Amino acid sequence: MAVSTSGAPGRRLRELSVQGWFRLVFGGLAVLVVAAALVVVALTARTRDISDELASSVLPAQAQAYRLQGALVDQETGVRGYAITGDPRFLQPYTSGRSTEQAAAARLRTEIGGEQPLAGDLGRVERAADGWRTGYALPLISRARSGPLNGKDLTLLDQSKNAFDHLRALFAVQNTHLAATSHADGASLARARSFQDAAYVAILAAFLLAAAALAILLDRAVIRPLHRLRAASELVAEGDYTHHIHPAGPADLRAVSSAVEGMRSELVTALETSRDAQAVAARQAADLDAQAAELRRSNGELEQFAYVASHDLQEPLRKVASFCQLLEKRYSDKLDERGLKYIEFAVDGAKRMQVLINDLLTFSRVGRATDVLVPVPLDQPLDAAVTALSAAVEETGAVIERPGPLPEVIGDPTLLGMLWQNLIGNAIKFRGPGRAPVIRVTAAAQPDGGWQIGVADNGIGVPAEFAEKIFVIFQRLHGRDAYPGTGIGLALCKRIVEQHGGQMSLDTTYAGGTRIYFTLPAAAAAVSEGPAGNPEVIVTFARPDPGPDSASDPGPGGPAEPGGENISTIPGGTLHV
Repeated sequence: MAVSTSGAPGRRLRELSVQGWFRLVFGGLAVLVVAAALVVVALTARTRDISDELASSVLPAQAQAYRLQGALVDQETGVRGYAITGDPRFLQPYTSGRSTEQAAAARLRTEIGGEQPLAGDLGRVERAADGWRTGYALPLISRARSGPLNGKDLTLLDQSKNAFDHLRALFAVQNTHLAATSHADGASLARARSFQDAAYVAILAAFLLAAAALAILLDRAVIRPLHRLRAASELVAEGDYTHHIHPAGPADLRAVSSAVEGMRSELVTALETSRDAQAVAARQAADLDAQAAELRRSNGELEQFAYVASHDLQEPLRKVASFCQLLEKRYSDKLDERGLKYIEFAVDGAKRMQVLINDLLTFSRVGRATDVLVPVPLDQPLDAAVTALSAAVEETGAVIERPGPLPEVIGDPTLLGMLWQNLIGNAIKFRGPGRAPVIRVTAAAQPDGGWQIGVADNGIGVPAEFAEKIFVIFQRLHGRDAYPGTGIGLALCKRIVEQHGGQMSLDTTYAGGTRIYFTLPAAAAAVSEGPAGNPEVIVTFARPDPGPDSASDPGPGGPAEPGGENISTIPGGTLHV
């Protein structure tokens, strides 16, 4: 079926959208459905009328006719028995037959109405029955009251039988006409049903033909243009940007085709621009690769510098401090006060340089993916930190309050020990003047399954405007004379917490001193382990400086650094204490 595109109907069809075409198709189907429904209703009503007439009129009429005929036969039998025997009991069928006859005749007349020849048959039967009763039945009953019939009375009985045989012939005619009427109605019903079946077949065929025609119309008007648009769009999507998309089909589909064609044109323009940008990006990528190589080389040099700072730079500093102490010991009586002061400055500077180098190395090595994360009860590293700080705790009378057993988290035991030692040490160092430090440790479960740990003290506190600055490396809020240190402790703590996937912050709402919160993953989380190997773990513990008498002449490797660090090798790595 071709769709005309010329003339007014063609223009109206071209102006239809996809939705309009579907409405047109389904509207046609709706018209067919309504027409088919009307035909089905009419045929069903006609069939029902014929069936009702057969079931409610003809068949009941036959039943009443049989009832009427049976009542008359009962009357004839009763009269004959009474006439022969003279026994009054034989009159019972006659009496009951009379009432049955009247009721059956009235009901039969109601069923057939004035329909001929059925009404005529009923009239003839009633007249013949009245004639038989008047001419024979009643006279026979009257004569039999004196006793059984004999002689000429038996002749009257034979005449009665002959008269009733005529009535039987009328019965046969009536039954024949009733059967013919029933057969005619049955044939009408069969014809109606056959016509109904044929109509159903015709309706089904019409539906199929209409559906096929509408499907062809929809395919040519909508489906094929849509498939062409899809195929063209796929070609463009696959990279064939030179393929032009020609608008076709319904109005909205043509609009979509035009929009896609416009997008294709824009894509071609953008592609050309992108290719130019890609060439620039390729050159930039080459530059970035070169920069990355340079960065890797620089990182390697930094690693080498860290090694040198950890080993080679420590040796000269130890020698400087040791020889200065030897000078003070051996030549103190020959030096004036200014010379002794200079020696003290040199020793102090060497010591602070060593502490600064150790702290910087510790900070740089945290988070190098060499830490092994395992389930750790937080009580264990806290106990180790308190033990390491036992001298300061006893000296200041510090009180450490815990909420009971601390939770188990996922972390590196050594790094967590460093975390606790720095936090507890800061709480003791920055205590309020004239009062003993009180340090409170709290733990609260987080909705994400981790733990929030709080460390609060009653010290001098931190102003809210410095909440971020205190976590920056080498940033100090107080002079070195008031509170010693390098300004790296909280920066190291924050880096350890972030290495464990947590966060650390200052509670600026706390007014009783300083309270720091940090989060750690719970032990129920998956344990992630670093790469296999022997990690180098840095732990710095302060110990008292040896007295002047402990210094001795340096040996080939130089003297041990007073108040510095000893380096010893342990299985599985190097431990700096």
